[in-house]
Amino acid sequence: MNTRHQPAAPAPLPHTLLEDAAAIFTGVLMISVGVALFKQAGLVTGGMAGLAFSLHYATHIGFGVWFFVLNLPFYWLAVRKMGRAFTVKTFCAVGLLAVVSELQPLFLSLERVQAPYAAVVGGILMGVGMLVLFRHRCSLGGVGIAALFLQERYGWRAGYVQMGLDCLILLSAFFIVDVERALWSILAALTLNQVLSMNHRPGRYGG
Repeated sequence: MNTRHQPAAPAPLPHTLLEDAAAIFTGVLMISVGVALFKQAGLVTGGMAGLAFSLHYATHIGFGVWFFVLNLPFYWLAVRKMGRAFTVKTFCAVGLLAVVSELQPLFLSLERVQAPYAAVVGGILMGVGMLVLFRHRCSLGGVGIAALFLQERYGWRAGYVQMGLDCLILLSAFFIVDVERALWSILAALTLNQVLSMNHRPGRYGG
């Protein structure tokens, strides 16, 4: 029997400011493409993005405007529970996504997207983009803040927490869009959260 002590794992190196900025930019761009697919197909998703989609369809006010406004109350929780650095990065990510989603039609035009394709591909893109943000201690606010807080405090997987909250938010889809699009929206949310639950677990990533 080998009684020698195994060497301790080296402490993870913190991300630099440049790495954080690059990650926020990369993650937001990926998410913005998923947003464009959802908008073209008339889908809804979970979280603050889902509420922003619902209000966008109901009022015709831009998705980015609603997304930014809906997140404002959550920064207080972020400062108290997650720290100033997390809050600043989250504010930057939310603001950048709000701006990019409003300006995106100048650079990207989608004439026709089938709802099943938008649900799966858009969900994957948004999930991977959010994973990039999560791994740099950043989120898109709202439900993401609550999910990360519960993971760090109690060890609950952020993906599962967000999935549960998203199910409640997705119920609004049945009052905003037709039943077929509402069902495809559920698939989109499940796809997004499965990406997170498989790849973002406590202790798996130490960056």
